[in-house]
Amino acid sequence: MSTSLGALLRRLRNARGLNFREVAQLANVDHAYIQRLETGTKTSPSDEVLMRLIKALKAPKREALMLPFLTRHPDAPAALVDFVEDDDTISFEEFRGLATLAHRGTGRPDYAIQLARLRALWDDDHG
Repeated sequence: MSTSLGALLRRLRNARGLNFREVAQLANVDHAYIQRLETGTKTSPSDEVLMRLIKALKAPKREALMLPFLTRHPDAPAALVDFVEDDDTISFEEFRGLATLAHRGTGRPDYAIQLARLRALWDDDHG
């Protein structure tokens, strides 16, 4: 089962049109290890490996901040990563806020509603 970290790594790799071996060569990391990170078999790469992957994947600033966060918070939902990746207007701070919100109930969280509430709350604090 893929993790949020794995989902983001896969998105970044696919965006560059690279396969595991190409990323491995660019990052000087074993291709099987990268595959295990993407599939969720491994979930906590070292800071050094993570920085090599960020550089090899040419991760934009927001995603370069998201990857270490996801390493430290493996329970963050992969669906949240997908939601954030589909909206370039969402900042890392907003992503972090959404990732750390407690969700109650049995249904899936509605990230658009949560984001709107978070932004309104932050606007009230800064306005």
